[in-house]
Amino acid sequence: MPDSPPPGRRERKKAATRQAIADAALELFLEHGFDRVSVRDVAEKADVSTTTLFAHFPGKEALVFDRDEEAEAGLIAAVRERPEGQDVVEALRAHALRSWVPTASDPRLRQFTALVDGTPALREYAERMWMRHADALGVAIADELGREPDDLACSALARYVLQFPTLAKGRPDPRAVVETLFDLLVHGWRSQQDAARAASRPQH
Repeated sequence: MPDSPPPGRRERKKAATRQAIADAALELFLEHGFDRVSVRDVAEKADVSTTTLFAHFPGKEALVFDRDEEAEAGLIAAVRERPEGQDVVEALRAHALRSWVPTASDPRLRQFTALVDGTPALREYAERMWMRHADALGVAIADELGREPDDLACSALARYVLQFPTLAKGRPDPRAVVETLFDLLVHGWRSQQDAARAASRPQH
């Protein structure tokens, strides 16, 4: 697949404005709490009008999840643009190691998680976003495998994989978590039981 042309000056400026708004919003939300900060407060801190803010974000909750569309596009691309000969599960493993592990190691993640968990509106938004990503990924997997869009196995795989970032939170080695969970997916629970039995046998 040919590389996309680099973004033009207008696109770069637009992306920089969007990032400045998102950064200003997160800083204010972490400092004062989501409910105590208004959209106008965010616009003023980012030095933009509220009209400009809403041109980039559809609502206040979206300011917190500014990489929503990027995350979904990355998941779908991991499946559809995987190297020839690589299966879907291994493509998703590579994506998780490349994209999720650095995020799980970010020292700001704990603050971000506390903000979302402590704000009902953000929890609800995150749940809807998660379901949307799971549905989109399930459809992409089904399409790649030549199955119906609502194929049960493809939907289950998508939802299972999208739980990994949550399971990796707070653990000392996110990479090991991702590898373990994908190994479980590939080899099944029985292999885990067999490994446990082998480890418990007395050594002669």
